[in-house]
Amino acid sequence: MRILPLVAALVIAAPAWAQLEGVTNREAVNALKGALQRGTRAAVEQLGRENGFYEDARVRIPLPESLRRAEKNMRRFGMGRQADELLLALNRAAEAAVPQAQQLFVDAIRQMSVQDAKGILTGGETAATAYFRRTTAEPLRAKFLPIVRQATAQVGLAQTYSEYAKYGVRVGLVRAQDANLDDYVTQKALDGLYFMVAEEEKKIRKDPVGTASSLLKKVFGALSK
Repeated sequence: MRILPLVAALVIAAPAWAQLEGVTNREAVNALKGALQRGTRAAVEQLGRENGFYEDARVRIPLPESLRRAEKNMRRFGMGRQADELLLALNRAAEAAVPQAQQLFVDAIRQMSVQDAKGILTGGETAATAYFRRTTAEPLRAKFLPIVRQATAQVGLAQTYSEYAKYGVRVGLVRAQDANLDDYVTQKALDGLYFMVAEEEKKIRKDPVGTASSLLKKVFGALSK
């Protein structure tokens, strides 16, 4: 009973099994939760700072497809500065929203069941990220959207774009998912956040000894062998 049912289904080599002697279910789940809390905090801190989105090509938010032709024309006619300011505003909106995620991630970790932990430990390299997306995406969307809306309103773009996009959807020039600028930026902010959480999760799985406390090293170090 003291050897993890969470990992009993795994084929663990004898030395790794020995490392888990004396680790209770609660200790193992707490170790997992500790690792995830570190990873989510790192992701939020990385994106929720100035230029967290804007200067990272992996998550930088581009203009919606519907506006990219307009962006090209702006640059062609010497309005590159205005185009850059618009792009910056969209990414600043995401950077302002992301810190709202930390408490929701903490809550999701606290509410994690033993079954959830088992699925994460025995799942793929982004199983924890999938858990977070499932449990936090809608609450995060509700928190992000007002912040994004306020930021886009400051550049006077959202209303004009939305009016144009509604017409564009009707005539097939704009995709429905891009019809509202605030919704678009909010979704991109969520996508970027979960991407970064996944990157942190991969780091933990790849190098648990380099990222963890002594208990985390024991559990994840054993699982990695």
